[in-house]
Amino acid sequence: MFMGEFNHSIDMKGRLILPAKFREELGETFVITRGLDQCLFVYPNDEWKRLEEKLKSLPFTKKDARAFTRFFFSGASVCELDKQGRASISMGLRDYAHLQKECTIIGVSTRIEIWDQETWASYFRQSEASFSDISESLLDLDI
Repeated sequence: MFMGEFNHSIDMKGRLILPAKFREELGETFVITRGLDQCLFVYPNDEWKRLEEKLKSLPFTKKDARAFTRFFFSGASVCELDKQGRASISMGLRDYAHLQKECTIIGVSTRIEIWDQETWASYFRQSEASFSDISESLLDLDI
């Protein structure tokens, strides 16, 4: 399980150090793709395969299903860490998530999210204000 929040810098070549505690769980190769809320999602291969199966079961006759599947898979790339524990993030993914220099990497159970540090701080401030309301609505889901 991935959890925690870490800050690292992305270099000019698009390489980002992933936290040491995440590296072992990711394995030798993993998948990075566009996430929601203008961040990147990082999945270990086994979790990616589970997600792929779920997405493949969506009805392709539904416009929203086709759009989401295109969005999700077209940005995906298989990555591996270099000897310094860095992942190379493509220019397209960096542009999508507005990754400049400072990044925040968070563990979200079965995936990792990579955020531009300012975008994460803004998102967190906005979400923090409504956290109580959000938690109340999730109680209906037996969480």
